[in-house]
Amino acid sequence: MSAQIIDGKEISAYIKRKAAEEAAVCGSQKRNPCLAVIIAGEDPASLIYVRNKRKACEECGIRSLQYAFGPDVSEGELLSLIDSLNADDGVDGILCQLPLPSHIDEAKITNSICPEKDVDGFHPVNVGKMLSGKDCFVPCTPAGVIEMLKYKNIEISGKRAVVVGRSNIVGKPAAALLLAENATVTVCHSRTVGLKDIVKTADIVVAAVGKPKFITADMLKDGCAVIDVGINRTPDGKICGDVDFENAVHVAGAITPVPGGVGPMTIAMLMHNTVKSCKMRLGL
Repeated sequence: MSAQIIDGKEISAYIKRKAAEEAAVCGSQKRNPCLAVIIAGEDPASLIYVRNKRKACEECGIRSLQYAFGPDVSEGELLSLIDSLNADDGVDGILCQLPLPSHIDEAKITNSICPEKDVDGFHPVNVGKMLSGKDCFVPCTPAGVIEMLKYKNIEISGKRAVVVGRSNIVGKPAAALLLAENATVTVCHSRTVGLKDIVKTADIVVAAVGKPKFITADMLKDGCAVIDVGINRTPDGKICGDVDFENAVHVAGAITPVPGGVGPMTIAMLMHNTVKSCKMRLGL
């Protein structure tokens, strides 16, 4: 048996096509959506990610503003810029690329973004709304996880889901979104006792632990769906996920590859959130 491959490139292209259609409606009615991206420092992964975001904006008909600062930028400069973007009616989404230089308080910066323009879904107001089941901006990677399952018609309601990892960016929101879809959810982490036995019960496994090939085939239930959020680099320079894909593919019923799985979904969902913000702001 070999699992169905959940192709993030295919699904993200579908999400972006829908975003482009809705952006065109916004443009024909009033104006195109607009995303402002702030980057500080010279983290190589961040620079690539920001470049990919700009490319996705072009594909979707979203106006892209970029503000790049050196590693010595002050917290005050960033806060001042965010204040002006918050007040700009032509800007629908504000994103501050993490990580920031070590002397800057990331939470302070994130929390200064107006919740109505927080297309990353990190603001405490949006987190609170998500947990209470209200409409809000949801963090892009966990939102992408749910979209992948739905696109492939993988049943979530009534199923047992195990999320391995409890980060604020992926693990916790992924658990909340699975719960909202009526899954029975367990969150595992570094202090979990009996991890293998718990994962083995899962119909859906979301791996977001940041350790290469941490989830092995013998931990998986036959026919389960495996969503691998991890992106790790092995000693020989290759990219791999948190799941031992080569062996897990023979146990799982459906599985995401790395690369080409969850990664493309993150930017696609950012485009979706930006267009959603524009539609709300324009009353469309």
